[in-house]
Amino acid sequence: MPLLSVSDLHKSFGEKHVLKGVSLEVDKGSVSVLIGPSGSGKTTLLRSLNALEVPESGIVTIDGVTVDHAAHPSRKELAGLRARSGMVFQAHNLFPHRTALENVTEGPVHAQGRPRAEAEEEGRALLARVGLEGLEDRHPAQLSGGQQQRVGIARALALHPDLLLFDEPTSALDPETVGEVLQVMLDLAGEGWTMVVVTHEIAFAREVADHVAFLDGGVIVEQGDPGDVLVHPREERTRRFLRRVLDPLSQHADEGGTAPLPGVDEGGTAEPPGQ
Repeated sequence: MPLLSVSDLHKSFGEKHVLKGVSLEVDKGSVSVLIGPSGSGKTTLLRSLNALEVPESGIVTIDGVTVDHAAHPSRKELAGLRARSGMVFQAHNLFPHRTALENVTEGPVHAQGRPRAEAEEEGRALLARVGLEGLEDRHPAQLSGGQQQRVGIARALALHPDLLLFDEPTSALDPETVGEVLQVMLDLAGEGWTMVVVTHEIAFAREVADHVAFLDGGVIVEQGDPGDVLVHPREERTRRFLRRVLDPLSQHADEGGTAPLPGVDEGGTAEPPGQ
């Protein structure tokens, strides 16, 4: 059975129907990447997985914990679902007046009731694990964007989640710090963490993902093996999106839709634009 199962998820904001019956499965120990244009519903879907956004209908199951949103779940039921995952946000979302270590230990101590000494010992180990040993007492303003994002990853890991959720974790970073965050994510994937990642980093998706889903207009247009979706996509909307991402100056899609996209060689290895 999959670790994560999503069935027929619908979410609206006012009159705007953002998710239109999205279904998705993620196997334990796998990496699933969500791609698509801005406004396609990627972040709303990700936030719906741990009930930061509450859909109107649809079923979400994480490691045996199921919430049926059409049945108007209680706060306790939503909290039970939320406890199964750890979120890494696009804009870090660290507490500015707390140190890196305090940010990491906040959840385990106050949300999970773990002893502070135990949480701090693990917090130091987690910060070292993401390359921040010696920076435990620094505040977010004293850290680079990439370092702040790595604190965010350590904070998510400290909750001992079954599922790690990443919402465009590199989009707010300077280009020179993107690689350090992607390397941590690559290491986590190698350790067998189950991850769902919203990203425009197509090279990362091609290298790390086990499954890629392309969203547009609130639906999953196509999904499957990254070698298929990213190299030889079936749908015109997918081809058009990938061409814009990989070759922003290109205005033309392949007529037959079978030739490799710009930045992707015949073997299916994606390269960032300009490389």
